[in-house]
Amino acid sequence: MSEAASASSSSRAVIGDSEFDRDTAVARRAPGVYDLDLSAGWTILGAVNGGYLLAVLGRALGDALPHPDPFTISAHYLTASRPGKAVIRTQTVRAGRTLSTGQASLLQYDDEGNEVERIRVLASYGDLAALPDDVRTTAKPPAIPPFEQCFGPADGPDPLKGTSAITDRLLLKLDPATLGWALGQPSGKGEMRAWFGLADGRDADPLSLLLAVDALPPTAFEMGLKGWVPTVELTAHIRHRPAPGPLRVAITTRNLAGGFLEEDAEVWDSEDRLVAQSRQLARVRLA
Repeated sequence: MSEAASASSSSRAVIGDSEFDRDTAVARRAPGVYDLDLSAGWTILGAVNGGYLLAVLGRALGDALPHPDPFTISAHYLTASRPGKAVIRTQTVRAGRTLSTGQASLLQYDDEGNEVERIRVLASYGDLAALPDDVRTTAKPPAIPPFEQCFGPADGPDPLKGTSAITDRLLLKLDPATLGWALGQPSGKGEMRAWFGLADGRDADPLSLLLAVDALPPTAFEMGLKGWVPTVELTAHIRHRPAPGPLRVAITTRNLAGGFLEEDAEVWDSEDRLVAQSRQLARVRLA
């Protein structure tokens, strides 16, 4: 795992001063209204990554609501987002003592200058630092080989070369058992596992966990399918503030039917804590 921390402490980006922070920044125009630019650096196959979009919306809601951390956030992806200017409009639904709930919509402009809604979310926020330490779980971290025995885009031919700008911003090392799709030999199993981090060394926080749940290659690839797998709905639960160090992400699909599949994700930190979970429904293009 030493390679995962190869950047010196002096050269590592820090939370609040990294490419991820700059590219998810929002500017408050008025109460509940935020302007932003969606960066082309977080695209795959020409589409803006859904986890990056969730993090952008999560940042706006974190400013609009009285509590700092996303506990649960559910997003419906209505139309495809593209790099460029956008606006987020938020509304506080309820502000309680320990939880606050809000909704937000991300909108862009069509060629005639009309607003087009891209995503609508409903979220509950709280304070992760105020949660009790009691943990009772049967969940176990995914069995992923050591970091140096896993493979990323720089370790061999990239089947998505030139179409995945987001790859350059991630430190992604895939479990060889879920890498058959990249070699033209998919296993047929709906599984994807990887070590995950940001390429500039920035440690994870609750907002980057929203990216992590949707940043791995789709499980559909390992099921022998190709092409874009657009998200229809994604719900993420943030369970704990992650410890410094690389994350482990495991995603599974149990049912592909009618051109749709579900993906269940778990994110584990360097202290073997389950820090995030998600489920999404995605569309697949069948041959």
